[in-house]
Amino acid sequence: MSGDRYVLDTSAILTLIEDEPGAERVEQVLVEEEMLIPWVVLLEAVYITRQERGEAEAERRYALLKQLRASIFWEADEPTLLTAARFKADHRMSLADAMIAAFAARQGAVLLHKDPEYEPLAPSVRQECLPYKT
Repeated sequence: MSGDRYVLDTSAILTLIEDEPGAERVEQVLVEEEMLIPWVVLLEAVYITRQERGEAEAERRYALLKQLRASIFWEADEPTLLTAARFKADHRMSLADAMIAAFAARQGAVLLHKDPEYEPLAPSVRQECLPYKT
């Protein structure tokens, strides 16, 4: 155990669920570290699954995600909102990714992901990259 806190990006959650390269690392973090999941990750996981695999699978995955040993952040405070606004404005990233990165930055947590959109935030957000899709 490193004692680090981790924010799981939607890409990390889907990596685990779909057993993609890097799934074993996500599983290790789930077992050994403190995990934080922003509400927007749940939103993305549900709508992506619903689009790709249907409503029943989306509901099943949502139920499974809520059973994880993780703290779910259901609200964003003002400093998180302003951090996300800065990330989005300065790096032209998606709103969801800006929010997820802001949660990680504000919590001093490592952002676990496989999304190259986060790379420019390296000076502001601690990151661990899973293998990118090719």
